[in-house]
Amino acid sequence: MYPALAALQALRDRMRAPDSNHNARHGTQAQLDEVTQPHLELLWVGSVGGMEAELVKRAGVPYAEIEAAGVHGVGWRALPGNALRLARGYLQARAILRDFRPHVLFFTGGYLAAPMALAGRKLPSLLYVPDIEPGLALKSLARLADQIAVSADESRRFFPRHATVTVTGYPVRLDLMKWSRPQAQQALGLAPDLPVLLVFGGSKGARSINRAAMAALPALLPQMQVIHITGSLDWFEVQQSYQTLSERLTAAGGAPEWAERYHAFPYLHDEMGAAFAAADLAVCRAGASTLGELPAFGLPAILVPYPHAWRYQRVNADYLAGRGAALVLEDQQLENLTSMVLGLMSDRSRLHSMRQAMRSLARPQAADELAALLLTLAASRTQQRM
Repeated sequence: MYPALAALQALRDRMRAPDSNHNARHGTQAQLDEVTQPHLELLWVGSVGGMEAELVKRAGVPYAEIEAAGVHGVGWRALPGNALRLARGYLQARAILRDFRPHVLFFTGGYLAAPMALAGRKLPSLLYVPDIEPGLALKSLARLADQIAVSADESRRFFPRHATVTVTGYPVRLDLMKWSRPQAQQALGLAPDLPVLLVFGGSKGARSINRAAMAALPALLPQMQVIHITGSLDWFEVQQSYQTLSERLTAAGGAPEWAERYHAFPYLHDEMGAAFAAADLAVCRAGASTLGELPAFGLPAILVPYPHAWRYQRVNADYLAGRGAALVLEDQQLENLTSMVLGLMSDRSRLHSMRQAMRSLARPQAADELAALLLTLAASRTQQRM
């Protein structure tokens, strides 16, 4: 969702102030005039009751719904119902395309995209693959896409040689990047003279990481501040644990006021960029966003791949670790989290080296490159209509 929103914002920016130099690289100005001069119309197609609807509408993008469901790996009892929902989704997608008449389709994955891709198979389309290794749904969509954009060059090997693949990088939301470190420290109530550990696990959280972080606090807080974004599911449990934090610090021989160095939030949206900007080290899962957000801030990390899903997080984590930007910690070995954090925080030279390695992977123009690809594809559609 966030990569698509970042790309759409870049597309809007290009439409407000077209750059002839960019256009020259991706198509002639004459081809783009019909697309760029009148106005930009966007439509986000999501699932019925999709959790992204509110954020998309907040971004000022109209939202339409279709039915969809997965068919790969589901039980035989669910398969007929899911197949029927996909069929209804296909008919709904055809109706949306007939009414909206887009120049180009943009997919970022998921089984929801299947009925839309099939309905719009005659339209120019761009598929963006956020993870290093695409899942089955994305590999299937790649067969229908005119162009494929990927986060890193390592993804090329997962697609046929004849596929048109462009390495754009992972697009990071502009609102994340607006924070300076002093501004971030002030917004989050952080002291400027203590290092900061950022722990997070996504919007719903990561229970094993949350519990390991809470258990580590008596050892960590004497030396650092901790920003802990728990997710909504574990927020009550974290609040209960926090009530005994001062006592646990005292029992460990620390000062009870060190509890004030712990800053917990169920979720951060507008201030997530502040958390990244203020942190010296992150502990998190290895979802696709880590390929863009961590490099954008040059933030070294201890990555804990989610163990109960397909291997894409492991591949992402190995990619960053293999370039010296992160360490990998298995979920079942989280008892080692405390020693790893303390070891890195005390080794400023290694932490600096990891920061430099992480920053070298940043591709700040990713969203703009995706926007350029979309405009080029839209221009090809314009030519077909002429």
